[in-house]
Amino acid sequence: MTLPPVTLAGIEARLAPHRLAVTGGFAATEADDLPKGTATLLLIGPAEPGFWAHLTAQPEWLDGRPDPVDRWSRRVIGRVACDLRAKALFPFGGPPWRPFYSWALRSGQAWESPVRLLVHERAGLWTSYRGALALKQAVDLPPATRPCDSCGSRPCLTACPAGALTGAGYDVPRCHEFLDTAAGADCRHGGCIVRRACPVSQSYGRVAKQSAYHMSQFHK
Repeated sequence: MTLPPVTLAGIEARLAPHRLAVTGGFAATEADDLPKGTATLLLIGPAEPGFWAHLTAQPEWLDGRPDPVDRWSRRVIGRVACDLRAKALFPFGGPPWRPFYSWALRSGQAWESPVRLLVHERAGLWTSYRGALALKQAVDLPPATRPCDSCGSRPCLTACPAGALTGAGYDVPRCHEFLDTAAGADCRHGGCIVRRACPVSQSYGRVAKQSAYHMSQFHK
């Protein structure tokens, strides 16, 4: 079977109408737990600004059924994968869970931040992944630069009003306790203040409604 030629630009063009983008990737090896024949794994995430407005106009969001974001991701990324004769992989639907955190670190476009959360060159602490494409073709990715290396003030380290997310790590129970208080309303409705404090996050264009939705899923 002859595989279709693929380029990063071509894949980005397929993703763009869905407000998605390639957010990293790496050359796979035989030791990786990936579909047989995978040469390249590409991570797929929101392209801002505009992702949330697009997604909330889709059938999955409007039909009132559970898990609209995941169902939309399966449909859209699955279709792109089929067109490329690739396999679509997702960070949901487990166990077993795909190691997206490890894949992100390996991608060369995301790193561990001072508060241990992933930080991305373009998305900052808002980085997230809706899926991945396991391609049988080799795809070259441009180099990236870790934004924390040029961030002098590192506001993420002191931004958490609950002291739950610091350089020592993430105290999840403490975070949930704070979100239950009146003071936690800003985090609930606008998204994690630590993520918002990152200078790169502030230029990413993510809207508060998207952050509020994900906070509602996290803090049930």
